[in-house]
Amino acid sequence: MQDRISVQVAALDPISELGVLSALRPRPEVRVVDASESGSVGVVVAAASVDEHAVRLLRSLRAKGAEHVVVVADVVDDDGLLASVEAGVGGVIRRRDATADQLVQLITSVHRGGAMMPPDLLGRLLKQVTRLQNQVLLPRGIGPTGLTDREVEVLRLVAKGCDTHEIARRLTYSERTVKHVLHGITTRFQLRNRSHAVAYAIREGLI
Repeated sequence: MQDRISVQVAALDPISELGVLSALRPRPEVRVVDASESGSVGVVVAAASVDEHAVRLLRSLRAKGAEHVVVVADVVDDDGLLASVEAGVGGVIRRRDATADQLVQLITSVHRGGAMMPPDLLGRLLKQVTRLQNQVLLPRGIGPTGLTDREVEVLRLVAKGCDTHEIARRLTYSERTVKHVLHGITTRFQLRNRSHAVAYAIREGLI
């Protein structure tokens, strides 16, 4: 038998929490843990909509060590959807669809690295991402990778072994500009140094 997926449930009201717990506890695929442990998957049950309180619960479970989080809610508006994704949500299910089978399917999929949400929510999320790209990122010269064209150029030359002076000469920038670009990359992506930045960019397919 496969290892059971450890799951921690958090809710904004005790009745909602009890309902999800009663659905999950009998299932052999998962092991429900209490608040003293950290589940591999955190399940947040919103009282109605995904509001700031639900998002705080999501972030709290992630901070405690949950590798993945999912949310169960009656209503997921555009703001709640985007806030959930920013908080690291891998799956969303509406309460009316949250049978024991559907919950286990959602948890299992997210635990395996997948993502699940109703098709209409996925469509709305894609529209939001497109709007963000067109209205915010592209006007600032930032592409879908999160890097500007200049940042990509600099990282590619760093990956080729060029030092700051050589990069500045090739791109006709000042050395100060090159250092500023690299500092911006390492700060934004929380990277240790330029080597780490190159390794991250290659691993993520950014260059």
